[in-house]
Amino acid sequence: MTVKEGDEVVVSDFDSRTEPFRKELLAHCYRMLASVHEAEDAVQETYLRAWRSWSGFEERSSVRVWLYRIATNVCLTALEQRGRRALPSGLGAPATDLSPGVPPDDPSVLFVEPMAESLVVDDPATIVTTRESLRLALIAALQYLPAKQRAVLILREVLAFPAAEVATMLDTSVAAVKSTLQRARARLDENPTEAIVEPDDPQAQALLADYVSGFENADMAALERALRADAAIEMVGTTAWFNGRVMCLQLLASAVGSPGDWRMLPIVANGQPAVGAYFKGEAYGIAVLTPTATGLTHIHVFSTPSLVTHFGLPLTPPAP
Repeated sequence: MTVKEGDEVVVSDFDSRTEPFRKELLAHCYRMLASVHEAEDAVQETYLRAWRSWSGFEERSSVRVWLYRIATNVCLTALEQRGRRALPSGLGAPATDLSPGVPPDDPSVLFVEPMAESLVVDDPATIVTTRESLRLALIAALQYLPAKQRAVLILREVLAFPAAEVATMLDTSVAAVKSTLQRARARLDENPTEAIVEPDDPQAQALLADYVSGFENADMAALERALRADAAIEMVGTTAWFNGRVMCLQLLASAVGSPGDWRMLPIVANGQPAVGAYFKGEAYGIAVLTPTATGLTHIHVFSTPSLVTHFGLPLTPPAP
């Protein structure tokens, strides 16, 4: 066997044993970082470090645990270099008028990014639990936790790793893991998230249909029907967010234009119904809906046109 052939065997062994975990590692890094692009970079760095260490991997733990240890520490290092990501509602009070939102004065303020379900889910058996751990409200809430608390909570509560394995991943003690988890739980319990319906639930589909009709047909009655009295709209990327059905409807009325101005293509983002939005034939961005049994509680608008490509959509809408 030549050296080249031997190298090919090693590469094949590495790929076959590590590649099955790529999507779940991307989801893990996204929960830690709240950014798709940063999560993708973290996964790339994880696999690079894993490859460099592959010859010395002694299999004292499973490959999966080993990869999660690397990925978690890559994320912790990344978080040392920047502040937390947020949604507009985490930056200040709701708007009192319809003035256009503006970016934060502080350029270091970063925002939570939406995640395409197709990038992190490929197993029907785990789709529900994965969706629950990617909800926008949860991702935003996780960012309020100190980085180590965030890591422990995700590894223990979301991924169900035993405390001993988490302690090994983070080079700490089991007692420290348990104490950190208790503090993280208490912090999250201060702001519990509301149960929402699955994106393929008939109620969610009906609310999505009302939202799409509201924009495509300039149908304000459909939008009013979809919104709960306590609904909120957040213009992610700015400080603007609007609270209450009355204020939200005023905002939507100023945006819907005429029938045919908007095209909405249904997608799933963060385990929630969403749309790729197009205005007058050009990509506008992504809107993520939060459906409950009694109506939409949140609409998060990400007005970055290039986001549609992240969800597998074109920059110009296909013919109806």
